[in-house]
Amino acid sequence: MIFDFSFLLDYWRFLLGGVWITLSISAAAIGVGFVVGLIVGIARTYGGRPVDFILSLYVDTMRSIPLLVILVWIFFAMPLVTGHSMTPITAGILGLGLHLGAFVAELVRAGLTSVRPGQMRAALALGMSPAQAVRIVILPQALVRMLPNFGSLLVITIKDSAIASVIAVPELLRQSQVVVGQTYKPFETFTVVILIYFVISWPVARGVDYIYRRIAHLGAS
Repeated sequence: MIFDFSFLLDYWRFLLGGVWITLSISAAAIGVGFVVGLIVGIARTYGGRPVDFILSLYVDTMRSIPLLVILVWIFFAMPLVTGHSMTPITAGILGLGLHLGAFVAELVRAGLTSVRPGQMRAALALGMSPAQAVRIVILPQALVRMLPNFGSLLVITIKDSAIASVIAVPELLRQSQVVVGQTYKPFETFTVVILIYFVISWPVARGVDYIYRRIAHLGAS
């Protein structure tokens, strides 16, 4: 069997548009997930039992339900509740971001609790408020310790963006499916898609590892 990749030259702009959407929704979802996860993680750690219980419902729910189901529910069912529809890209970003936020929240909580309690007591003894102690002393160390696992979540989010194709987000996988439907060449098309995902994800993983090696000492306590 002979495989011919030359036909993809006619579709490179089309696929490049899918790559751009993949990068865009991944970056936006990572931003949403990091902000939500950071707030939830800090609140669960220092907000007391009632806050921890309430927020744990969000975390456990998002971690227990498949991302595919979350995306489909947000795009098709949520408008029936809110009365407002949203574009596939908005729904994709929201679903990916909220799903990621639950995992980031657990990562943040683990990072915060890994810092020795004596550092909080020392910060309070120096006259800092609890909020200042967390922001200035505890959180910077925790963020460094979280970096390797956070890098893994970044890569997972980039890969999970492909699931958004089920709600018609025109990202890379969705565009490649269109190309296959027109050319009937799934091997060549999806092989190139695999390589593109690797080219996107590998530098992110290695870049985070490189940064962590350079600043790992800042998380020691």
